[in-house]
Amino acid sequence: MSAAAVEHPCDDEPETLLETAKRLMEQLPGHRVEIIGGLVTVAPPPDGPHAKALTTLMVPFLSAGLHGEESNVLQGIGLWLPSGPEDYVIPDLAIVDADFDEHLIENNCYDPACFRLVLEVTSGNYQTDLRHKVAAYAQAKIPVYVIVDRKHGRVHVLTDPLPAGYDRHEVYAPGQKAPLPTSIGAELSLDVDEIVRAGSPKR
Repeated sequence: MSAAAVEHPCDDEPETLLETAKRLMEQLPGHRVEIIGGLVTVAPPPDGPHAKALTTLMVPFLSAGLHGEESNVLQGIGLWLPSGPEDYVIPDLAIVDADFDEHLIENNCYDPACFRLVLEVTSGNYQTDLRHKVAAYAQAKIPVYVIVDRKHGRVHVLTDPLPAGYDRHEVYAPGQKAPLPTSIGAELSLDVDEIVRAGSPKR
C-alpha cells in the first residue's frame, strides 16, 4: 500500500499527520487514507468483488437483527486508535452500539469502546489487514476482528484482545462455517464458501 508522491505546502510549520491525511484524501478521491502506528497509509479504491463480498457479509448481520435499536451495521466508519496521538482507521464494516454518535472523538472517528466487531476484506494491502491492523485493533480492545483473506480464500476470526494481539485466532476455509461470539449481540455463523466466492474476481 503506497501513496503517490505529493509536495508539502510551503509554510513555517510542518504538517501534522492528520493534515497530511486530509490533504491526501482531497488529492486522491476514493482512496482510503489511514494513520496506523504513526504512519500514513493509502489504499486504492476497492474492486467490484470486494464490494460484493461486503454486501454478502452484511446480509447475515442484518438478518440477525444487528442493525436496529441496540446496534448498527455500518460501512466505512472511522475508528480512533489509542496507538498514537493521531492514529485512526476506517474498517470496511463494523458493528457498533446504536449510540455510537455520542462517542465522536475527532476527524469523524469514534471511540473504540462503542465497536463490537470490525471486519476487513483484503485487497492488495492484505498484509496490513493481517498484521498491522491485528495489533492496532487488539490494542484498541476491539472484541472481535474478522478478516476475509481473499488472496488465500480464508476467513479469520480473532477474539479476546491482548496488548499486542488477539489471544484466539481461528481460521476457516470454504465449506466451513465461521461462528462469531454472541457478544456482538446475536448468534450467527458466516458461510465461508459464499463469502470467498463473492470476493473472488472473475477470470
